[in-house]
Amino acid sequence: MLSLILIVTASFFFTGIIIRTKSILSGRKGPGIFQPMKDIRRLLRKGSVYSETSGFVFKLAPTVYFASVVMAMLFIPFGNQPGLFSFEGDFVFFAYVLALGKFFSIIGALDTGSSFEGMGASREALYSLLAEPAFFLLMGSFALLTGQTSFADIFGTLHFTSQISYAIGALASLVLLAIALIENSRMPLDDPKTHLELTMVHEVMILDNSGFDLGMILQATNLKFAMYGALVANMFLTRGYEIYYSIPIFIGVQFLFALIIGVLESFWARFRMNHNPQFILMITSIALFIFLGVLLMLGKIV
Repeated sequence: MLSLILIVTASFFFTGIIIRTKSILSGRKGPGIFQPMKDIRRLLRKGSVYSETSGFVFKLAPTVYFASVVMAMLFIPFGNQPGLFSFEGDFVFFAYVLALGKFFSIIGALDTGSSFEGMGASREALYSLLAEPAFFLLMGSFALLTGQTSFADIFGTLHFTSQISYAIGALASLVLLAIALIENSRMPLDDPKTHLELTMVHEVMILDNSGFDLGMILQATNLKFAMYGALVANMFLTRGYEIYYSIPIFIGVQFLFALIIGVLESFWARFRMNHNPQFILMITSIALFIFLGVLLMLGKIV
């Protein structure tokens, strides 16, 4: 329960820190940290407008997408405290409940009958498909290293005690950061501020969403960012940390996670479309290096 509360709290300022960091690095004052949440609150108070060409799938998709993210959050542990739901192999369920939400957001975009939204949906599906092996290689490596198969047991047993393990922890943080960028369609794969449909990915998928539906989609993005930040934080919240140490570490990791994203988006140019799959496959290669490092630590290879 504590993990859920902290993730929701972190989501309130996560995107604001990213925007604030980008504003400072570009020499502008920029909006306040809580401005994105004010925008979402304004949207949630409005009604939604639906076109005549869209059906019930388009109306249902934002709710399913938001619900899938909330469901996935319930499996995230906090140090030695498991999430509200925890069972063997729960990280597989975690991945595919997020995939369910992504599937509904894709078919919701297709349901509008817009060729532009269909184009964005195909790109979103491709990038998610290519990013999936990286996540399973990472969590499978941790499961092999710890001998556990649930989030709570994996992170509760995980310890970094050698130079190889420190390298694995750094690479794992990098992989989770990249997956968060891919899943939320951020730079360098997509520019959330662009208005050119031919180069948009996620933003073109939600062009027809408005009001309450759009507010849920935007808040789901904030929650997903904080959720992946929580996974990074859990690698450092091993058993033995008291709660008054764990909470500051969690908050610090979330702040650093958002700060790094803001810095990267300030200095990282957007890739050409044909380079995006290469970038995602590079992340999978890094996850494969983590797997080989785990095999080396376990003495499976010499």
